[in-house]
Amino acid sequence: MITKPRAYFITGVIICLLGAICFSTKAVLVKMAYRDTPVDAVSLLALRMLFSLPFFLISALFVSKKGDNVKFTSKQWIGVAIIGCLGYYISSLLDFLGLQYISAGIERLVLFIYPTLVLLMSWMIFRKRISNLQWIAVVITYAGLLLAFVNEADLSEANHSFYWGSFLIFACAFTYAAYIVGSGRLIPKVGAVKFNSYAMSFACAAVLIHFFISSDVSLVSLPAQVYYYSLLMAILSTVIPSYLVAEGIKRIGSGNAAIVGSVGPVSTILQAYFFLAEPFSIIQIIGTLLILAGVMVISLNKEKATA
Repeated sequence: MITKPRAYFITGVIICLLGAICFSTKAVLVKMAYRDTPVDAVSLLALRMLFSLPFFLISALFVSKKGDNVKFTSKQWIGVAIIGCLGYYISSLLDFLGLQYISAGIERLVLFIYPTLVLLMSWMIFRKRISNLQWIAVVITYAGLLLAFVNEADLSEANHSFYWGSFLIFACAFTYAAYIVGSGRLIPKVGAVKFNSYAMSFACAAVLIHFFISSDVSLVSLPAQVYYYSLLMAILSTVIPSYLVAEGIKRIGSGNAAIVGSVGPVSTILQAYFFLAEPFSIIQIIGTLLILAGVMVISLNKEKATA
């Protein structure tokens, strides 16, 4: 018979797994939208956030009315706004732009190095010591990325667009790592669900402001498929996984959640193979395994340090 704590943990693992798989569909949906419609990156991102915003606003209102609600200080309001825009406005914009030039599989692999960037940022900013094992994990992670990168570059005939797209995704990983570092300071004080609701609301607003300032495209006259893909992205790979991961972290801890989340790149590669006909080779598989191994070592060490 499974005990209640054990069942709580197992449920947390399943929740994190579902969240990671849902998140991994985003890159595939973006590539499908680019393939099937004439939509540009900024318009697609704006629609994704426009469809997502009502869910986050309702959640924010609901959480704020709870009896145990912790009111934000002025400093926390500013922090949530800045960190939210960094993680889901700037990062998302860089991600959507980068996906115009590289495959969904490579995007997920480059993006998945963010735990190493979190580790390095914590070392440089907060002087958190990095163990020898963690340094080895960083080397293994980047060796795997280099292996997968070189293989993909060969497939893409080493064109400049591929390198530019890869740079944009790396910048996305960097800004997302900064979001993780910053949110790690705020979430313990204000709560995961409340932070997520408000941070995402600020990010959605920033994306829409960016769109209305920079674009002359009408959001009401696009092909029907654009709205279909945008709505799927909003619900399946934005709203649902953001709360699944938050709940999963609460149940099993951030380190375990990161390990379960390692299924993300594999899920993206498989989906890209079936839905986009993107090829993958044994070299890419080896590179992927090296990246996952490095991230797992870093996550395990982080969990032990927290404990």
